[in-house]
Formats: sequence, C-alpha cells, structure tokens
Amino acid sequence: MMGELSEQQINNVLSSQVIGRLACSDGVHPYIVPVTYMFDGDFIYGQTGEGAKLNILRKNKHVCFEVDILMDMRNWQSVIVNGSFEELKNEAAEIAKDLLFNRIFPLQTSSTIHKFEHDEHDDPVEIEKNKNKVRYVMYRIKPEKITGRYEKQ
Repeated sequence: MMGELSEQQINNVLSSQVIGRLACSDGVHPYIVPVTYMFDGDFIYGQTGEGAKLNILRKNKHVCFEVDILMDMRNWQSVIVNGSFEELKNEAAEIAKDLLFNRIFPLQTSSTIHKFEHDEHDDPVEIEKNKNKVRYVMYRIKPEKITGRYEKQ
C-alpha cells in the first residue's frame, strides 16, 4: 500500500534522521548534496564550508530538502521540504551549532561535523595553528511546504 504521511509521521521522519539531501540551483544547473542536519520541529539546521553549495545558496535561497527511511524497496518513507535558506550569524549561529552538535555528537561523528572549527581562540599560537582550517557556516532552512509519502507491504 502506498499513501501520504500525516503531519506527525512527517515530523517523526525529519526528527529521527540526521542525513538528508539538500538541493539548490544556480538558475541553470541543479545541485544536490547529502548533508548532516537537525530538525527542531520548526527549522532544519546544518553547517557547511565555503564552496559551490554555499555560493549557490547565497544567490538563490529557494531549496528542496529530502529525507528517506528505507527498510527495503517495498517499505519506505520519504519527506520533501520546500523552503528557504538562511545563513546564521552571531547568537543565532551559536544556538544552531549547539542544537546540531547536541543531536549529532552522541552518534558516530563523521568528518563533516567539527565542533572545534567553531571554537574561538585568543592565543596567538592557536590562531596561527588554526589559520588554514576550514571555517564552517551555520544555516537553517525554513520549511514553506512539506510533503511525505510511504509504501508499506
């Protein structure tokens, strides 16, 4: 049987997973990448480094975000979120970082999540040592339309 997920089921899918796919477009070419994320019931939070994805997102804030739970080819749930990207700064970035890291760090951490990259250092030796490290940007996605589908055999 195939069907539509309820709002509660959609929230359960988004809240239970930590890897989704973020799609954006430069107006000509679509771009989709897997991302680590956290959903708090209102926003999808993530982090990224400077690069193609962030350049596209800064120019075109319209995004699509997708999450799946796949048991097998006949038993799955999928959620699609259409929304808008917002780059976070200062206190909002700190809150987002705490939300994301508190959700992710209890799990096995991947090479895409680096708490230490956000730490501030006043020590000149630490500043020099860390000057070539990638600096990450915190962001959130504000959902505008969310749909969910499932198949269960």
